[in-house]
Amino acid sequence: MKGLTVKSLAIGALVLCLLVSACGFMASVPWIRNATRNDVVNLGDSIFALSGKESDYLHSWSGQTFRRYAVSGAEIEGGILAPDIGSQYATAKSDNSYIRTIFMDGGGNDILIPATAFDPYNCKVDWWESGLSSSCKSLINDVYVDTVDLLNQMGREGIKNIIFQGYYYPKNGLIGSTTLRQAVDYGDTKLAQAVANATAAANYRVFIDPRPYFTNSDIIIDGIHPTDSGSYKLASLVWAKLQPKL
Repeated sequence: MKGLTVKSLAIGALVLCLLVSACGFMASVPWIRNATRNDVVNLGDSIFALSGKESDYLHSWSGQTFRRYAVSGAEIEGGILAPDIGSQYATAKSDNSYIRTIFMDGGGNDILIPATAFDPYNCKVDWWESGLSSSCKSLINDVYVDTVDLLNQMGREGIKNIIFQGYYYPKNGLIGSTTLRQAVDYGDTKLAQAVANATAAANYRVFIDPRPYFTNSDIIIDGIHPTDSGSYKLASLVWAKLQPKL
């Protein structure tokens, strides 16, 4: 588990960032709590929630709507800025417990939020450093454990299909930094392992790696969030796995 004391060091810088509207962590499209396909639920962070474009494409292609609880700033577990992924899942179950398919992301903010502020885990790799720090790897390993636990809970509670969307490389921008590339590599590797190793979770589990498909033109000026073309690419990757399960 991440230490609250270490993470709290980032809050002052994040509040300043939010006040000057540089980060956009808290901006989110509305939840969709009742849909034509209530058994299909989207959980996650601002990759889904900032613009909502990825959902728009999926709804258009399917001719249906899916429930959405993704919130900008969300972490896998805990956090101060937004309901974490576990809380989103609990809310979705409370709204309508009949859920068979979840498409989601998570874990990016667990790295990005502290790195954006004071980088207490040293997840940014500068030119003079040989590789990703042990403290950052430990943080990501904690995220791996939290993710496995959550996916196992979903499986025990009857979720049949889990489609987990990984992360692409950021670009230099208002909050993005190319020095996080190694953290993304290690993070996606561990998230893919979490999906594969969550033995209690679902009959169908798949991890989507968007890194080979993204270019800088698919990311907005903040360096993190997808443009319309980026959302289209992400939706296309999810759709290829989601469509057969509808």
